[in-house]
Amino acid sequence: MATLVDSHNRRERARRADRGKERAEGWRRRGPLLPALIFTIIVTQLPFVFTLWYSLLNWNLLRPDGTEFVGLQNYVDIFADSTFRQAALNSVIYTVGCVFAAMVLGIIFALLLDREFRGRGLVRTLLITPFLIMPVASAVLWSVSMLNPSYGLVNWILSLFGIPAVDWTSSYPVLSVLMALVWQWTPFMMLLVLAGLQAQPRDVLEAAQMDGAGWWRTFTSITLPQLRRYIELGILLGAIYVVNTFDQIYIMTAGGPGTASANLPFYIYQRAFLGFDIGQAAAMGVVVVIATIIIATFALRLIFRSFDVKD
Repeated sequence: MATLVDSHNRRERARRADRGKERAEGWRRRGPLLPALIFTIIVTQLPFVFTLWYSLLNWNLLRPDGTEFVGLQNYVDIFADSTFRQAALNSVIYTVGCVFAAMVLGIIFALLLDREFRGRGLVRTLLITPFLIMPVASAVLWSVSMLNPSYGLVNWILSLFGIPAVDWTSSYPVLSVLMALVWQWTPFMMLLVLAGLQAQPRDVLEAAQMDGAGWWRTFTSITLPQLRRYIELGILLGAIYVVNTFDQIYIMTAGGPGTASANLPFYIYQRAFLGFDIGQAAAMGVVVVIATIIIATFALRLIFRSFDVKD
């Protein structure tokens, strides 16, 4: 009996020693990452905690002595604000319209660049260039060179067909910003899709051709399922970045006419730095962050699920 107890104690001590070694090895692997983790928490989570606190205050910089705790009243006020709802709708239009149009154009350009032709390297470089331009420079380019009502390139092309000049940024502000966003984000989608096209096995395509499958049948049955992961990743990354668009709106339309083209980030800027209402601006920021996290989490689950599916 004593022998059994001693054997059990030795096994228990051995298990504890193994667990201690595993924990020590885990800390040795994670230790170098701790400074980066601490820095990330300081620069991202602490400001968000302060933003949460500010969103519970009635704080306007024009009345610094009138700060008071109002709880969730700021959230009630912003959802009752018609301008906030319009800005939220514009954010959805910008995000969905830009991502959808850029992805469709990206797929088309990627299919063209996946073929061998003379000057393909030059064409690829020219198509990538819009994504390398700073957003402010892109907005100035579209506002001054492309959509200017007097000497813009778009109106000059329309004049060739007898169509009168249009003041795009005043008459169609949302469409004007959307065109600039699509122009900038199409190369990013094209690169992702092109990477997927070049990663697909050529023997499968050759087998489809040997079986008599046409181009469209090959694309819908083989190529498009192969590109699903790349398309989902492009949609996710594009949506996260486009929903935070600010530069194009500020440069091209300044949110106008009035607030017709303002999205949520721009409206938050207006309330915080033009209206000096820190409380409601913080509440809007919290709503935007929570909505972005929910959408990103849902999209990531779809992407990870597609990666788990065995081909």
